Amino acid sequence: MSVSEMFVALQGALTADQDIREEIRKVVQALEQTAREMLTLLQGVHQGPGFQDIPKKCQKAREHFSTVKTQLESLKTKFPADQYYRFHEHWRFVLQRLVFLAAFVVYLESETLVTQEAVAEILGIEADRERGFHLDIEDYLSGVLTLASELARLAVNSVTAGDYSRPLRISTFINELDSGFRLLNLKNDSLRKRYDGLKYDVKKIEEVVYDLSIRGLSKEAAGGAGVEK
Repeated sequence: MSVSEMFVALQGALTADQDIREEIRKVVQALEQTAREMLTLLQGVHQGPGFQDIPKKCQKAREHFSTVKTQLESLKTKFPADQYYRFHEHWRFVLQRLVFLAAFVVYLESETLVTQEAVAEILGIEADRERGFHLDIEDYLSGVLTLASELARLAVNSVTAGDYSRPLRISTFINELDSGFRLLNLKNDSLRKRYDGLKYDVKKIEEVVYDLSIRGLSKEAAGGAGVEK
């Protein structure tokens, strides 16, 4: 094979790779749009009237996940099944955002932490990397850390809405989450930096709880007053 023929073959390989990336990009853009719509919907819980509509907003968000499943199913077909990590960077961010959205919905519904397996089921993908297109553990953890920041914000807005018991429950949850992350030996630099931000979320929520205590509202909350979840 001549040098010219070699480079013609190389160009063919480059073009094929670029075509794959372009197809992936199109699906990822659609996923990002769906994620934005879900986020806009769920952001409504931070407003006063939104606290009364939490079940309704969660139900609507669940309906959006049907679209997400279809879009992810399409994404799976755009690249060779054994090259997940070669193209992973293209959908890593939006997948982390979707993990966060799923975790937020589950928390609002039951005030529990969604498992990696449950998120994978909600998204219609695998939890086990050996089975193909899957939810990477680090993507799951990144989404959970985003949830912590969102709950810190929710704790503040709950007080504004007159719901004094919710920040106490969020505080318990976030402290348990923090304890869980302390058990991990995080090697991923990006994930480690995200985890470092968790201590600020813990501190922010502790300040809210302390303020409620100083104002005597934590006793009122413990007595069952405030807005019900």
